[in-house]
Amino acid sequence: MHKFQGKYRVETTRAKWWDYNNEGSYFITICTKNSEYLFGHVKDGEMILNEYGKIVSDCWFDLPNHYSNIVLGAFQIMPNHIHCIVGVDNSKIIDTVETGLKPVCTKSVCTHDGDGKDEISNITVETGLKPVCTKPVCTVDDNSNKVHGVFEFIRALKSFSSRRINERRNSKGVSNWQERFHDHIIRNESEYYRIENYIINNPKKWDEDCFFK
Repeated sequence: MHKFQGKYRVETTRAKWWDYNNEGSYFITICTKNSEYLFGHVKDGEMILNEYGKIVSDCWFDLPNHYSNIVLGAFQIMPNHIHCIVGVDNSKIIDTVETGLKPVCTKSVCTHDGDGKDEISNITVETGLKPVCTKPVCTVDDNSNKVHGVFEFIRALKSFSSRRINERRNSKGVSNWQERFHDHIIRNESEYYRIENYIINNPKKWDEDCFFK
């Protein structure tokens, strides 16, 4: 364990030999800050989402509106963490460029470029034009034809959801997620289906989960 800015930090578990922009499927686990039960509760083997859990769900399913090369797999929100499979398919970027079309976002989410951070706002769509943000000063990032990978997808999910949660909690600037997340490169089809099954059935085995407290 080494120090950074005078504080001890855990060394990265990332595969240094691998480019996480590469095509493939990845098993991701993200925990809430201090393992807070933030997203709801498990009842009779089913996850009951509260308003914050629903925000995370909305932000997850909105990601393809911002990244054309993302592939959403199994996804499960738990009280204090989420599990998901996220894929990278860069052939979608090529298809988008060749047709000259760009995904149109119809959600109430956009990225605010002013300070390099994400912002939440309402978006209006005008036929044949890029999404227009109704905030007085806002530029909509066009990520549709750029090569992005797992780190960017997760950064966006955490940023989008945290800002919307903080709006509801009136807790601007509060971090709702742990800084790091656990990732696993899925290497074959059988492993994919085993992980997918684990994610889907996670609520049924909540009391056996390592995050249960």
